[in-house]
Amino acid sequence: MPKINASTVAEHRAQQREALIGAAIDILVSEGATAVTPAAVGARAGLARSSVYQYFDSSAALLATITEEAFRRSNQALTNAMAAAKGPVERVEAFFRESLRLGAEGAHRPAAALMSAGLPPACQERLMELHLEQVEPFRAAVRQIGAPDPALTADLIAGMLHTALAAVDRGAPLDTVTERTLVLVRRCLTPADRVLHEPEEGT
Repeated sequence: MPKINASTVAEHRAQQREALIGAAIDILVSEGATAVTPAAVGARAGLARSSVYQYFDSSAALLATITEEAFRRSNQALTNAMAAAKGPVERVEAFFRESLRLGAEGAHRPAAALMSAGLPPACQERLMELHLEQVEPFRAAVRQIGAPDPALTADLIAGMLHTALAAVDRGAPLDTVTERTLVLVRRCLTPADRVLHEPEEGT
């Protein structure tokens, strides 16, 4: 059993629950959703299966919790990054920059694993809700910029983010991918009349 230092019973239980969630996410990413069972999670966390049931009564409960946790931490980081930006273009850039930083840390892998895990319908619905909540600040910034057909523009730009995340996953340098992606994003969000009249780089 892992050594957990806590000054109160409530804190001890919170730490145990956090350890179980971390173990469940590790199993999900490495072995898939079907491997996320109370017994496997308990073994990974160093706790007896009976202890796991004090927090999660089934595999479905574990997966439901992972679904929430897959977004909670990254959402807070994205919110903080966008809050520091001054305008809508800067908020889009902050969303991309922070998303790629989180991607380099592997923060997107639990959600990606859940997307392809064949979850129960209730979990799938909640997963989609959480995804839409996560990207709404980005989509709102695109609308504020005044881009034509903002919903389609946001979808197309989001495709660049997915491609950039895949590049980082393959080992491409984070800084290089981030800066190149942001150059393309800025071009997509620049009004056409400005693009036509702006001088080319180096001229």
